[in-house]
Amino acid sequence: MATHLINSVAVFGFCVLASSANADETLTRARALFKALPESAQEASQLDPIDQNRIDLGRALYFDPRLSASGTHSCNSCHNLALGGDDNRADSVGHGWQSAPRNAPSILNSVFNEARFWDGTVANLERRAMGPVRTGVELSNTVDQIERTIGSMPQYVDWFAAAFPNEAGPVSFENTARAIEAFKSTLITPSRFDSYLNGEEGALSPEEIEGLALFIDKGCAVCHNGINFGGHDYYPFGVFEDPDADAQAIGYRARFVVTETVVDDRVFRAAPLRNVALTAPYFHAGSVWELEAAVGIMADTQLGERMTDLEVSKITAFLKSLTGTFIPLEYPLLPVETSTTPRPSEEVLPY
Repeated sequence: MATHLINSVAVFGFCVLASSANADETLTRARALFKALPESAQEASQLDPIDQNRIDLGRALYFDPRLSASGTHSCNSCHNLALGGDDNRADSVGHGWQSAPRNAPSILNSVFNEARFWDGTVANLERRAMGPVRTGVELSNTVDQIERTIGSMPQYVDWFAAAFPNEAGPVSFENTARAIEAFKSTLITPSRFDSYLNGEEGALSPEEIEGLALFIDKGCAVCHNGINFGGHDYYPFGVFEDPDADAQAIGYRARFVVTETVVDDRVFRAAPLRNVALTAPYFHAGSVWELEAAVGIMADTQLGERMTDLEVSKITAFLKSLTGTFIPLEYPLLPVETSTTPRPSEEVLPY
């Protein structure tokens, strides 16, 4: 009896040590592939040094529907900060109730994305803010109209002067984009995973650590790595197996619209996975509403791997640990219009 008890204790102790060793190895591998989010917005920003005046101006502009021709849509319409930074729709609704051709990605932590949009049609952060404003299917506005709108409101004029004090004409379309991007650079959401990378024991559950190990072992981290778990490069959708027609969004030609190279016909940005549990539906077509289903499809199409339900469940559990803490925002009180503020228009600009 005593011998049996001693053997049982020894086996238990060996299992604990083995489990601890596996967990340590997983952490070491994770640190080589991923990076924790910084603690401050200034550290996160890839722009010029930013101050609170510019951030506050950008916040107002982000929520202001008067940047759209119709006066009904703002940046927050498609990238809703109360919904994980997207709009939880398969395709976003823009000017004149038009549908965009692809799913809106989350704006959270977007300051870290090196590849922007699904197809990479813009090269830097400030131009990322300019595009939707001038796109017919989105805000459908013009540079002149935006500058006239902002310049017609004395409070905006004062805010631009404070945010860009060294410029003779601070009210401009370019500075509008710079201010919005300054605000967006503050939208960083550290998660339990960041605590885990920084050495906090117990930040992840055993199931989540097993899911992380599977995420690495199965090959998910080949495309979804770095600080944002993706958002840095482009890959074919359907490496080992073609996705079904709904997932592909037949007719949308991905990177081909930029490169005009046939092999890029189904090449897309690897979606950043931070806060992925909040941002259904998934893929560029917004065709899948369950995270577990999206994991299974990616395993089949990208990895050629038929995962078990348990493996999918563990990877999904890990992905949920990437849901971050978001500092609550106070909705801004926007400047008052004047008699010279341009009136809303229903004219649709070409896409």
